Amino acid sequence: MPNTLINQNDINNAVWGACDTFRGTVDPSIYKDFVLTMLFLKYISDVHQDKAEQLKIEHGDEPELIAAMMESQSFKIPAGATFWDLYELRNTAGNGSRIDQALHAIEEANGTKLKNVFQDISFNTDKLGDEKQKNDILRHLMEDFGKPTLNLRPSRVGSLDVIGNAYEYLIKHFAAGSGKSAGEFYTPPEVSDLLSIILEPQEGDTICDPACGSGSLLMKCGKQIQKNFNGSKQYALFGQEAIGSTWSLAKMNMFLHGEDNHRIEWGDTIRNPKLQDKEGGLLHFDVVTANPPFSLDKWGHENAADDHFGRFRRGVPPKTKGDYAFISHMIETLKPQTGRMGVVVPHGVLFRASTEGAIRKQLIDENLLDTVIGLPEKLFFGTGIPAAILLFKKQKSDNKVLFIDASREFKSGKNQNQLTTENIQKIVDTYKARETTDKYSYLATTQEIAENDYNLNIPRYIDTFEEEAEIDLVAVRSERLTLQTELGELEAEMAGYLEELGYGA
Repeated sequence: MPNTLINQNDINNAVWGACDTFRGTVDPSIYKDFVLTMLFLKYISDVHQDKAEQLKIEHGDEPELIAAMMESQSFKIPAGATFWDLYELRNTAGNGSRIDQALHAIEEANGTKLKNVFQDISFNTDKLGDEKQKNDILRHLMEDFGKPTLNLRPSRVGSLDVIGNAYEYLIKHFAAGSGKSAGEFYTPPEVSDLLSIILEPQEGDTICDPACGSGSLLMKCGKQIQKNFNGSKQYALFGQEAIGSTWSLAKMNMFLHGEDNHRIEWGDTIRNPKLQDKEGGLLHFDVVTANPPFSLDKWGHENAADDHFGRFRRGVPPKTKGDYAFISHMIETLKPQTGRMGVVVPHGVLFRASTEGAIRKQLIDENLLDTVIGLPEKLFFGTGIPAAILLFKKQKSDNKVLFIDASREFKSGKNQNQLTTENIQKIVDTYKARETTDKYSYLATTQEIAENDYNLNIPRYIDTFEEEAEIDLVAVRSERLTLQTELGELEAEMAGYLEELGYGA
């Protein structure tokens, strides 16, 4: 087959078309793991096959040398475990168990690199129906990925980003169709863009997302460094994700984007933070950013008062709302000099009283809160409520808080609204200027905030009220009299017509 370079849309459309195998039979929240895992397996298999054929041309009579050189590949694939090995047997029973065995063998062959990545994803599951239906579905899936359009060899695809972008494309489409569960694994790209630009990640930074989902926000921060520092990859990405299958997506996503310098842990960040130093303390980062689950119930309240990391020294958040649990954790993982943080929160975080109010007061009194940005409604998959971004800094240049009301400027959509490039740029420019602007931003002193009982509700600081034009009552009366005269004339004319037709009184 000729290795004709492929464009991004062709790959995106082909992998999305592969989902047709499941539609109407299996829920997207279930089949997304199968499609994304198959894309990963297909890509590493095609890379493996591409390299093996290249080495055979160069060293055809030296199989031992070829085998040794294949050991240096990014991913090792044992004999019988490639996509193409499975594809050859697709018409025989046992597709589910064969795929699972192949994934397990690949996991074992790659040591810590892929440890446990596939353990929460099983193709041999009853969720795909009885044995015959399951075998047919998986056969169709492999035939979709086996089509020439999805030849993912580097010699044909070119940039690794093409594969990573296709992976992101799928994740975004799955999020759009997954309802409330979408927030568990995906942050809208425009919000990730905004956070990554405002936080200004620098060369050499360590960047962490303690609720990383599929890793998209982390990688946006990495892309900012590459963009601003001539393609530099001198940075490290850290993350933790509680849901096993989503953690697997994050690991595969990192590899498919060429982000090898990452450490993504699996576990509950609040109950069991895994990103620790050698002494068992929390790791500290230059940039910490997240879109944690909104107002999480059962977040770990029962053990928070005795947290040996001291994360809740400002107060223990309410049992049924974990927003400040994530905020408190993130604050405690900031480096003392360079640490800066951006977190997406529901608006209740800005004004709820009781324990949350006490925590909020202390964060403001410590001069950690830098900026509050109000976002439009319907930006996030699975919820229509508007959210806000809170920005914190360990070292601030003033003792003020900037409020930005960006809630009214967006591109409207039927199910989902979007921030445009222009909307994002306006927010960034306003953030950098750090000034009060009419009906859009306000630079408040901590004294003003204290006078407002530490309530951060944006309308308290930014007046967006538009005065209605004054009504000219004389003009309205004149217009009314004119209309009455015209109505009288029309009534008289209509009475004449009726009389002519014999309907007169």
